Amino acid sequence: MARTVLFDELGGPEVMRVRDVPVGEPGPGEVRIRVDAIGVNRAEALFRSGVYIEPVKAFPARLGYEAAGVVEAVGEGVEGLDLGDAVSTMPAFSQNDYGVYAERAIVPAHAVLRRPEYVSARTGAAVWMPYVTAYGALVEVGGMRPGDTVVLNAASSSVGLAAIQVAERTGATAIALTRGEGKKDALLKLGAEHVVVTETEDVVERVRELTDGRGAQFVFDGVAGPGVLDLAKVVAPDGMLLEYGMLSGLPTPYPGFELGMPALNMRTYTMHETSRDPERMRRAVAYVNSGLRSGAFRPVIDRTFDLEDIVEAHRYMASNEQIGKIVVTVSGGDGRGA
Repeated sequence: MARTVLFDELGGPEVMRVRDVPVGEPGPGEVRIRVDAIGVNRAEALFRSGVYIEPVKAFPARLGYEAAGVVEAVGEGVEGLDLGDAVSTMPAFSQNDYGVYAERAIVPAHAVLRRPEYVSARTGAAVWMPYVTAYGALVEVGGMRPGDTVVLNAASSSVGLAAIQVAERTGATAIALTRGEGKKDALLKLGAEHVVVTETEDVVERVRELTDGRGAQFVFDGVAGPGVLDLAKVVAPDGMLLEYGMLSGLPTPYPGFELGMPALNMRTYTMHETSRDPERMRRAVAYVNSGLRSGAFRPVIDRTFDLEDIVEAHRYMASNEQIGKIVVTVSGGDGRGA
């Protein structure tokens, strides 16, 4: 038996319960891991509340994409993973099929990565969703180059901070958007070259000023909703508006018509474009691991909770007070560097 987070209905954080659940043995192509740390993501809150890009198919339902721990068992046909290996999981599966909010979890082997000696369990649970999302959108899809500019909202999220670091490593300029003054200094210290406070500054005017009127090659939007109308105004003529999240929860208009039908490049992106493509994923893993090894990538962990406090962890995420990743640890885990 293993303590596992389940929910029996759609709703807020309070629908989650920690229960003792049989784990079983991994099937062909699967791995069972002892979980030491879990990365908490907006995607899981959206899935739990019924507004994610894929609906919940059956109850009780599981949650969780990112975890770090140790391999306990491997199924038939699994190669390259051995008992005792320190590993991380990454979002390359459906939460309708697997979930890692648990003491022990079975996951598909293709979603399991060996965790290097220099990466602790907590860090290993905070890396793959944010860095692969930022890398995949800006570098793999967008082709970001030195000298480019990226404007990003939700800048204090784990994905936003990863995007700032990816831009910095590439030689691009990151302009972070934040609603109030409270997070401005932290964003500057964490690598943003400029911070625009949207409550007191005109985003369009300020971005144009910072880019000498050119606009940004990339706008990396995790909020969506009506705000895309202003964001589209700061995209350079050859630039791209990348929609990777929908935190606003509001309908998102296509801004091209409102702006007089300019040659606007706008597309959606989810990290599954990378995580479910073996060749893209090979490049992403090499890119992220090299950044971790060199110190260019520095995952920011805002706060940790115990698995028993998963409801409070999700409530804290909903508060938007955090800067960086929220990590849940599993009591009793003795994984390397937890």
